[in-house]
Amino acid sequence: MKNVFKITDTAEIIKRIEKLEPSSQPSWGKMNVAQMLAHCNVTYEFIYDGIHPKAKAIKKFLLKLFVKGIVVGDKPYKKNSPTAPEFIVADEKQFEVEKKRLIEYINKTQQLGESYFDKKESHSFGVLSKKEWNTMFAKHLDHHLSQFGV
Repeated sequence: MKNVFKITDTAEIIKRIEKLEPSSQPSWGKMNVAQMLAHCNVTYEFIYDGIHPKAKAIKKFLLKLFVKGIVVGDKPYKKNSPTAPEFIVADEKQFEVEKKRLIEYINKTQQLGESYFDKKESHSFGVLSKKEWNTMFAKHLDHHLSQFGV
C-alpha cells in the first residue's frame, strides 16, 4: 500500500489521477469520473472543510463497531461495495474542478505529514493512528483509481 505521507508515493498517486480524462469510463459502479473524484474529495472535506457534521454517539459507535475495520484495515475494498450516504455523489460535477481539488487535498495531506494525523480524531471512527489514516486514504484512492483503469 502506498504511503500518502511520502512525497514519492503521493507523486505516483497524482500521476494516476492525471491520467484520467473526462471521458474515462468505470469498470464497475454507477459514478462517472467527475462524480468519482468528488466522492474521493468527501474524505478530505471531513478533515479540512468542516462542511460535514460529526457522527452522533450511536452512529459513531456503530461505525466503529461495524465499519472501521473495513475502512482502515489492509484488505482491499470489493467492487461495488456500498458507501455511506455522505459519500454518495449523484449530481453532475465538473471534472477539472474536482480533479484539481483532489490533487490539492492529497498534497496538503502529504505536507501536513503523518505526525499531524497520528492520534487525530476522525468524524466517524474516533482517534486513528497514522497507519490507519494512511490506509484509509491510500486504499480508497487506489480502489477508485483502479475502478477507472489508472
